[in-house]
Amino acid sequence: MALPWQTIDRIDREENVLELRKRGERDFLLLVNGRVLMNSSASRSEVALGEQACRLVAGRPKPRALIGGLGMGFTLRAALDVLPFDAQVVVAELDPAVVTWCRGPLADLTQCAVNDPRVAVETDDVAAVIIAASRKGAERYDAIVIDLYVGPSADSDPHFDPYYGSHALQTTARALTPGGIFAIWGENPDTSFEKRLTAAGFAFERLRPGRGGLRHVVYVASKRRP
Repeated sequence: MALPWQTIDRIDREENVLELRKRGERDFLLLVNGRVLMNSSASRSEVALGEQACRLVAGRPKPRALIGGLGMGFTLRAALDVLPFDAQVVVAELDPAVVTWCRGPLADLTQCAVNDPRVAVETDDVAAVIIAASRKGAERYDAIVIDLYVGPSADSDPHFDPYYGSHALQTTARALTPGGIFAIWGENPDTSFEKRLTAAGFAFERLRPGRGGLRHVVYVASKRRP
């Protein structure tokens, strides 16, 4: 008989309830308002996201990457595993509790990736971090990775979605170095989003990592060089 899930921490806020649940030694769930955001036993798309994006820029001098959304740290761990020792990875995570959990009960899942000396954590919306990097004179990123629990979909505002709308994609392009990589996690392919990616100056590949079971989508887009 399967062991029951136990809530090991719970953060109650006006806008939502964030929970961390555990079963056995290494099974964890992250939930918001009872909805599962991440399951530690189903991380193949998150791993592919970080690995595919950062492998493409790992050969650059002192590559710089931005990861939006920490989750359980699987995307970050995969990125660090393919990046050189002199890389810099900025993680934009809105919720300090998630960072605390990745340094605490979730640390063994990723060899405490969040404490790697190459990593800097910013408690901020990744959209704001991208906007800052897109401004004149700001330091650009070689790779930007979006790993949020809501990916691009038919419900995304085609113009004003802060991550996947046409204006946001143009801002992301400006925040990247020439030939930079933009990688996005999604639940399912979205043709409207793909058209916006192309219009914003990206060439992309759509991946469906793994075999069998629930297969999420990973977009790996490269900024076209002038």
